[in-house]
Amino acid sequence: MTLIKESFQRLFPEREFKYKTYLEYNRRLGNFNANIKYDYNKISIHLNLQWKDIEDEIKIGLIQTLLVKVFKTKKRQTSNINLYNNFIKNIPTLTEKIHSNPILESSFHRVNNGFFFNQIEKPNLKWGTDSRRKLASYNFHDDTVTVSTIFKESREELLDYLMYHELLHKYHKFNHKNGRSFFHTKQFKADENLYPDKEALEREISKIIRNSRVPKKKELFSFFK
Repeated sequence: MTLIKESFQRLFPEREFKYKTYLEYNRRLGNFNANIKYDYNKISIHLNLQWKDIEDEIKIGLIQTLLVKVFKTKKRQTSNINLYNNFIKNIPTLTEKIHSNPILESSFHRVNNGFFFNQIEKPNLKWGTDSRRKLASYNFHDDTVTVSTIFKESREELLDYLMYHELLHKYHKFNHKNGRSFFHTKQFKADENLYPDKEALEREISKIIRNSRVPKKKELFSFFK
């Protein structure tokens, strides 16, 4: 029995399994990432190579999580999905730390010391692109805080606020219910609101976003009129 079929039948014991399956491990996907494609009678799943040596019971939970999404099924919670989510929450302790940056590292230490009593292990820290939509993010799969480069010249207080938000994700992890993961829980939001001068900092962030927008072509050529 294939791993996909086993996952499906444990998740949907009332359904007939009538699909062709394809399971591949590759290096193209990010750390511990995976995706699924459902096309008529075929289910294809691609896993990052790191999954290859992980025990099958955890992989079944991952595949079941993907199946819940693709079949848009609600209220499906299995012991395997719980195993998978617990595994994801603990990936940061297993991940090699290979990315750092002196500016981001200084921000991490200020925030960790000032708000978390130095309880958080330093994650990977790196600058991303000059994104104005995803200002910063925390990735559980590779234990990485990424910050948009539009904040490279920002003052420490603003950068620390962004860092605080992402470290809250690492600190609180996430809740999982009915096939969905919840990252901004009530406790997360309560702790986020404790940050000093939060409203003023968010106004400053909005101003930086506006000022960093690329001028339209019409404006670029105005100098030659």
